[in-house]
Amino acid sequence: MIIVQTPFRMSFLGGGTDIPQYYEKYGGSVLSTTFNKYCYHTIKWFPPFFPYKNKLTYSKIEEFNLPEEVCHPAVREALKLLKMQNLHITYDADLPAKSGLGTSSSFAVGLLNGLHSLKGEFVDKMTLAKEAIHLERELCQEAGGIQDQLAVSFGGLNKYTFNNTGIDVKPLIISKERKQNLSNNLMLFFTGFTRFSSEIITEQIKNTEKKLQELHEMVSLVNEGEKILTGNGNLNDFGYLLDYTWKLKCSLSNNISSDGIDAIYQRAKKAGAIGGKLLGAGGGGFMLLFVEIDKQEQVKQKLSEFLYIPFEFETSGTKVIYYKP
Repeated sequence: MIIVQTPFRMSFLGGGTDIPQYYEKYGGSVLSTTFNKYCYHTIKWFPPFFPYKNKLTYSKIEEFNLPEEVCHPAVREALKLLKMQNLHITYDADLPAKSGLGTSSSFAVGLLNGLHSLKGEFVDKMTLAKEAIHLERELCQEAGGIQDQLAVSFGGLNKYTFNNTGIDVKPLIISKERKQNLSNNLMLFFTGFTRFSSEIITEQIKNTEKKLQELHEMVSLVNEGEKILTGNGNLNDFGYLLDYTWKLKCSLSNNISSDGIDAIYQRAKKAGAIGGKLLGAGGGGFMLLFVEIDKQEQVKQKLSEFLYIPFEFETSGTKVIYYKP
């Protein structure tokens, strides 16, 4: 049996510049971190006593003989890619899917990590991320970028740079105290809305050439965010930067925000939040807010109908936490 733990991610800056239609021409950049909410894949060999050869348990239960019979696209294509059979795969998660946390990529990365481990294969983090990108974007034909697979593979607070020559991963070097202060000033709320990010990203892709000025500025803001976090200035500047880049991102597509989301965000700001954003492509899911500690109780009260999720940053990325193949 193999158990793989894979974190979820929160993207701070640059989201939308990691789609190939943009970064292959102009170069993209993203600043993000992973945090201590996870999904888990338990994978083991399936005993030969049943009328089917494989079992998959997630929100549904699938019993099947051939990978081609699987309804779940990522599992189907991963089994075909790695040529694996006779498996029992179980998936669990701390937080819901379709909520802006890169959950589909956490699923893909964790699944591939577990399958390779069951075969006795070690795959480095970059190779694992690229294989997950290939799985989601090419084999499953899902529209989207490449930041999520990298974030949950590597783990930690990193700046990712993409262009037509390759990918660079740069960990942000900041003191433990400053990193903890950043975490302490961030609040996460579940708005209750869920959506398929690929639908929103498809529209963004169509608008790429029309929104070049905005996308170029979003790339430059990643560098600005890096300077704020790695410097010695006031961390509140990072909150103001989140506020500015959220407004900028909303201009990329009509589906990123909504009247309801805008109302929630304005309530949070009136209660003391400096800035924030929806995580992921937009449309709903989790809202991240930058709030000074002495104002956090006010924000909780104003958003009391929404679920507040305490969290801490994590640094490991996807990893095998139980190994007995």
